[in-house]
Amino acid sequence: MAQPESLADLLGGRRAALDATVPPVVFVAAWLIGGRSLWIGAAAAIVAAVGVAGWRLRAGDKPRAVLIGLLGVCVAALVALRTGRAEDFFLLQIVTNAASALLWAVSIVVRWPLLGVIVGTVLGQKTRWRRDPALLRAYCLGSWVWVAQYLVRLAVFVPLWAAHAVVALGIARGVLTWPLVAACLAVSWWVIRRSLPPEHPGLRHPQSAVDAHADRLA
Repeated sequence: MAQPESLADLLGGRRAALDATVPPVVFVAAWLIGGRSLWIGAAAAIVAAVGVAGWRLRAGDKPRAVLIGLLGVCVAALVALRTGRAEDFFLLQIVTNAASALLWAVSIVVRWPLLGVIVGTVLGQKTRWRRDPALLRAYCLGSWVWVAQYLVRLAVFVPLWAAHAVVALGIARGVLTWPLVAACLAVSWWVIRRSLPPEHPGLRHPQSAVDAHADRLA
């Protein structure tokens, strides 16, 4: 198998992690400093999100991705203000992780693993990767790592949210964002490489069943 760039190289995402770390940390800090005022915490989080969005746009990130991150912070702040509970700032994160775990699991079951969909789109392959049995299987196995990532977050976030542990939620949000994504990228990449046969040309070169059979005979 060829040695292409890793999933981290293909998918990136380091700057996007700021959306998920900086505003929640600022929210918790401002909430504490402001005498546990939700309005102060929410306002500070939104200001931080706007600052991160501006920095990402100047760095060349896609406007749609940046706006989605900004919108997520605004919705989280509105939810907390509406319920009057600081821990509900993290409720959107809990819901999206639960939905993501379900979506990724379903994609594997129906043989459209989201990891393959995402990488195939990035590489401009459309659906050619699905005609490669080895690559389809590897993407299915690698996608289970992403399901596990979301379940890990839920296992941490839900008990902390139920216990009204706002500060712990802020810390967990930071720890379980980019560090966990980085680990997920590394492990899923390892799973894919171990799953593909040695003669496979790699992610950029999907093979049909006929091509794979011809390579084995060669």
